[in-house]
Formats: sequence, C-alpha cells, structure tokens
Amino acid sequence: MRLTNFSDYALRILMYAATCRDRLITIEETAAVYGISRNHLMKVTNQLTRAGFLKAVRGRSGGLTLAREAASIRLGDVLRATEPDFALVECFAAQKGDGALCRISCQCRLRGVLTEALQAFMATMDRHTLADIVLTPADFGIKPAA
Repeated sequence: MRLTNFSDYALRILMYAATCRDRLITIEETAAVYGISRNHLMKVTNQLTRAGFLKAVRGRSGGLTLAREAASIRLGDVLRATEPDFALVECFAAQKGDGALCRISCQCRLRGVLTEALQAFMATMDRHTLADIVLTPADFGIKPAA
C-alpha cells in the first residue's frame, strides 16, 4: 500500500500547523520548510479547510491554523478525506465500476486478506491523533521568540 503525495503533504501541513499553534502559518513558509511546491500545497490546504481540519484566515496578515485541537484530529480521518480511494488491487476498484473484473474474483481469497490488512491499517491510523506526531519548533529549525 502506498499513500498519495496529497495525503503525505496533508499530514505534513497539519503537523506544521500544530507545531506553530501559537500563530498562523502560511502556504509559502510551509512550502519552504518542506521543499514542496506552493501550488500543490494550495490544493492540499483547500481540501483540509473544506474537511474542517484547517481554518483559513483571509487578509494581509492571514494564514492557516488548526480548526480544532490536534488531539481531536484522527490520522485515519485525514486519510479518508485526502485519499481518492483505497483500492489496493484491481478487484477493489472493479467493485466500484472503475476497472475490469478479475477472472477469479468469485473464488478469490486474496481480497479478504487485503481487506483485513487495510482495516488493520486504518484502525491503527484511527488510534493515533495529530497530537501523537507533532514535532517541536526546534525540529523545524524555528527559533523561540526573544
């Protein structure tokens, strides 16, 4: 299984916003911290804002902040909001009409094993919150205010 870059960037943005909880962050600074395209981050932050994980403050001194406490943001919920699907193999996509049906789908036992593995992965992600993975400002090279 591999998560999309979109989900990876979403988790990184949320981690950074949680680290800088005492102030607004900008897309520009986040892009610089991670070395990620500003345009790509704009798409990710829009999705995170629509999903209720980030709050956008407009205006000259605007920016982004967490929409709620880090301890209430489950990682599994972030992935569900940012991953296009969890089709690990062709037959998962075929169930939704997005692909050709495998010739052995009716008898296949692999699908059940993969479904169980995906459920275990998501259960693990649901047990952890953003608060569990937040770094310190020093980890980002942010110096304390004087």
